[in-house]
Amino acid sequence: MTSLSQPTPRLPEILQQRHASAWNAELSLQFGRTARGTVLQRAEHQGPLYVQKAFYPEGPDLAQVYLLHPPGGMVSGDRLQIRVNCGDNSHALLTTPGAGRVYRARPDRSLQHQTNTLNVGPDSSVEWLPMETILYPDACTRLDTHVNLADGAHFIGWEITSLGMPNQNLPFDSGNLSQTLQINRNGRVLLRERLQIDDRNRTLLGGSAGLRGYPVTGLMVAGPFTLTDTQASVPLIETLIKQLRQLTGECDALAAVSLTGEFMTIRYLGNRTDQAMKLFIRCWHEIRPQLLGREACEPRIWAT
Repeated sequence: MTSLSQPTPRLPEILQQRHASAWNAELSLQFGRTARGTVLQRAEHQGPLYVQKAFYPEGPDLAQVYLLHPPGGMVSGDRLQIRVNCGDNSHALLTTPGAGRVYRARPDRSLQHQTNTLNVGPDSSVEWLPMETILYPDACTRLDTHVNLADGAHFIGWEITSLGMPNQNLPFDSGNLSQTLQINRNGRVLLRERLQIDDRNRTLLGGSAGLRGYPVTGLMVAGPFTLTDTQASVPLIETLIKQLRQLTGECDALAAVSLTGEFMTIRYLGNRTDQAMKLFIRCWHEIRPQLLGREACEPRIWAT
């Protein structure tokens, strides 16, 4: 029996004390085009990772789906696998209702691993727009996103990662992260982004050629564009970045846009995940009509 004088364990501590066996979870979604528009034809899951239903605030052509992971985070040994398949001429937007968390690893350093595989069929589109991921100090994690595009397919996605918990003055001064985003088309690599942080290169967190001491890093990717499309979009994005800094009144952040082949990349370094999210949403409002031919329609969950 627990003494009344003993402090109540916090949730992350309780999760860390859980039995060492992994709590794996898998989710497989299949979207297809029918006479009714884009439908979620199949949703199979194992473990605590699922969706409830598809929403259609934009009409039947595009399905919005919320990915649900009730534990809210990963502890040592956990493995999450998400696979999304979009059939010909189908369109899906996927987001999450809240931040993902990667808790402090156990002494055995078992990997905390999430893999997202997005297969986008001919003339289809996937928008991968999750909330931020928060890495607790001493987490041991690998985050992989693989996007496979068919001819005529398009992708918009972002990753926002908080290294440590800056609001609580808990830096990511121990632990490791391997984070990869790779986009292929017909087996050929079009774009590959990788962030690796461990004890061998932790100085990059504060280095001028690294993260410059900022705990929050964000990457937004959109494409493929034609050359004409990208040339028209870059001035708009640069204007948005300047506007964001004026709106927030915070100069202690960095943001930039660049072109990598057929893809537009927008990067953020700062202290706040909400600022990164705000920037990316504003850019999404401008990019989406040009790339996908549809106006932005924010998922309702973002307003809660």
